[in-house]
Amino acid sequence: MKKRSAVIKRTTKETSIAISLDLDRPGKVSIATSIPFMDHMLTLFASHGAFGLTITASGDTHIDDHHLVEDLGIALGQALDRAVGDKKGIFRYGNFLLPMDEALAYVALDLSGRPFLNYDVPFAVRRSGFDFGLVEEFFSALAVNARMTLHLRMIKGKNNHHIAESLFKGFGRALAQAVSVNRKQTGIPSTKGRL
Repeated sequence: MKKRSAVIKRTTKETSIAISLDLDRPGKVSIATSIPFMDHMLTLFASHGAFGLTITASGDTHIDDHHLVEDLGIALGQALDRAVGDKKGIFRYGNFLLPMDEALAYVALDLSGRPFLNYDVPFAVRRSGFDFGLVEEFFSALAVNARMTLHLRMIKGKNNHHIAESLFKGFGRALAQAVSVNRKQTGIPSTKGRL
């Protein structure tokens, strides 16, 4: 199997992002997005997925975090799609049920080539330094650009931080399953012969 990594650079009038992703080498994880909460969540994602991930990003956060969070989802989705490549010999599907203290999230995904997001994660409405409504924006942009079907569901949870943490950790673990090499199947993991 060829090297499964990607480098993505995305620059707009609102944001500037550089991402380096390696699906097979869990080495360096270095995240600097200028949004501390996203730095924490993306570090958890990479660490629990055992991916090498470097991100540097900046944007018009003096307005709010929306543009940068959404563009991070776009760029990471593009990096995932490029790194996975033709999908020959991978498991394709992944799922994980992840507890984080009182929070419990279920993540299921399919690297189908068909973008779809089912998002059932109600956050408590509280004032904080981060708008938790942006978590859905991030995963929506990621699912579309990674061309994956993604289901995210909160089963239990009260603390917004714990809920978000369970989603990002669970996503990393589910994605690690999906991109894992299937030693029993070398071709495209579909009866259609292509994804």
